[in-house]
Amino acid sequence: MFVNCRKILAESYVSRQSFFSSRVPFVARSHRFRVLAAVLIAVAGSLITACSESASNYQFWRVSTAFSFENKLAEPFGIAFHNGRVYVTDGQGGEVRSFTPGDGEVSTVKGFDTPSGIAIGTGGEVVVADPGTNTIKQFTFGKEPSDIAGRANARGFADGPALEALFNGPTGVAVFPDGRVAVADTYNDRIRIIENGMVRTLAGGERGFADGLAARFDTPLGIAVWRGDKLLVADSGNRRIRVVEPDGSVWTLAGDGGYELRDGLPASASLVGPAAVTADEEGRIFIADGNAIRVIGLRSFPYLETIAGGERGLADSTPPFARFNRPSGLALLGRTLFIADSDNAAVRFVHAEKAETGLTISNNTQPLTAAEFRSLQPGRWPYDPPERTREIAGTLGEIRGEIIDQNSEAWFHNGLDIPGAYGETARFIRDEKVLDPHAAENFGTLRELLRMPTIGYVHIRLGRGPDESRYDDPRFLFELDPATRKPISVRVPRGAKFKAGEPVGTLNAMNHVHLIAGRPGAEMNALDALVLPGVSDSIAPVIEEIRFFDEIWMEIPAGTALTGKTRVVAKVYDRKDGNAERRRLAPYRLSYELIPAAAASNSKPNAWTISFEKMPSHRAVKFAYAPGSRSGATGETIFNFAVTNRVDGDTFSEGFIDPATLPPGQYILRVFAADFFGNTTQKDILVSLGQ
Repeated sequence: MFVNCRKILAESYVSRQSFFSSRVPFVARSHRFRVLAAVLIAVAGSLITACSESASNYQFWRVSTAFSFENKLAEPFGIAFHNGRVYVTDGQGGEVRSFTPGDGEVSTVKGFDTPSGIAIGTGGEVVVADPGTNTIKQFTFGKEPSDIAGRANARGFADGPALEALFNGPTGVAVFPDGRVAVADTYNDRIRIIENGMVRTLAGGERGFADGLAARFDTPLGIAVWRGDKLLVADSGNRRIRVVEPDGSVWTLAGDGGYELRDGLPASASLVGPAAVTADEEGRIFIADGNAIRVIGLRSFPYLETIAGGERGLADSTPPFARFNRPSGLALLGRTLFIADSDNAAVRFVHAEKAETGLTISNNTQPLTAAEFRSLQPGRWPYDPPERTREIAGTLGEIRGEIIDQNSEAWFHNGLDIPGAYGETARFIRDEKVLDPHAAENFGTLRELLRMPTIGYVHIRLGRGPDESRYDDPRFLFELDPATRKPISVRVPRGAKFKAGEPVGTLNAMNHVHLIAGRPGAEMNALDALVLPGVSDSIAPVIEEIRFFDEIWMEIPAGTALTGKTRVVAKVYDRKDGNAERRRLAPYRLSYELIPAAAASNSKPNAWTISFEKMPSHRAVKFAYAPGSRSGATGETIFNFAVTNRVDGDTFSEGFIDPATLPPGQYILRVFAADFFGNTTQKDILVSLGQ
């Protein structure tokens, strides 16, 4: 009864969307609205009443990891099933991996550049979108791939004979039951069809948002066949799920265009960046959205809800507490949903039942270490000449914003700031290719950036000079204002390749390059991860003062005996060789120890309580920094560290000196601060514990 109710309700929702997308005069639409509204209210009321006592036959139990790539830079993007095998594209490695769940045997098919979306043809052939070559390829198991559409390594737009057609970063593919291949032509903002050796445009054209026969898309990614003859489209730039009818008309199924992750009725819910979509045989729709997995169709009425994830990271757990990192592909095998978790280099799956799945659980996913990162490519500065040593104006872990109280907005700095002159050309420091379809962000703002797989470049006018003149470089896809012909946005397509030393763009008014080192979600301290020619530091950190606070952040006057739980706050800064005096940096690590005064001697920290080796969670900023801390483009920089707390990567917790656990008497409180280069300083204070 429940499945039939859901199908009827879903069909009524589809009919409603199609009804409202019809191109008829407003008066006629108004009349139709009143008629249809009355019908829908009556039908939906009776159906919901009949179905409300039913429960979904999907019971999501746990998120686990099925397969981890041994290459920590691998990028699983698309995923599909055929004859019991899982096929996964690796955009970084330029290959397709396949394995049978449970047996561990893995096969590899090479011959791709940046393989992305993947689908299975009616004859068992594997169809792959390859935006790196702007082609659609296919292969059968054990054989080399061949092009079925697109002119290899030519970017543009043209319909016609399949091997003469032009695509612009095609990313998603799907196959209809009759064998036609649908393509999300991502940077042409079109949905294309390959049939009978020809390519034609089914929907889309200019970038934007519009329903109907003159539809517009913005960077469409994943697509899937729905209900036999319709297409679901993850319209990532518009943050919506769209439906393309067989005649090419388009309507919006879900998403209001907002930026937050908000569940609700499909038309009023928000998506943050849908990348993949798939559907089961009963019409339920699963969506990879930002770092979450979402679904429409679990209830007895249309509803978009989050079933797993939401926060970036890597964690196998019950679905609400699981974490993903840019999931880009989805595929169903019975009641199990498989996920290509791109920036975690892993294939994950959601168990739909608590029973054993028969799948091998992998625990091999490990982030890239700083030593591994350094060994990938030689270092250089992001300017010319590449060996010229520059100042460093900011390091990972420094506070940005200001902490006045627990309601203050503050966050961690996640990179390395390297000053330059306004308008100076910033250059790539490594050979890399773009993998994130939305690698370019924040156009025209001071936070404009390009996120490559292992390096991020921030505060850059991407692909243009200080006068906004555009580079003659087809890898920067500009959208121009129709009236002024000035750029209003830029996209850098998935699969675009850059060499170290090539220009990224020019410095904006922030007058520095903010370099981010490490994969997204696994950022590391760039001083450790990058080998920058000539960089040195012989100056130890400075501990300016040490203060004490109780549990509610009331200051304890100096010299007062500590009788209750006490916080220790140290005001500390560091400097680097060659830096101006005003350039204060955060230290790399901090710690403290309490030593009976009678036994005090020279010592080294047994463990560091605060470490900026890896990027901490932004939730930890008020654990690392005490009130009064501030840093930004203007004003004084103050680093007040709550050294009794613990902050290290994703781990953070509150800590105190607790006199109740120690014998009363005189103690030496010793605070340590160290920089990355091993310079360590300490400051001792005599304190009394107890009455």
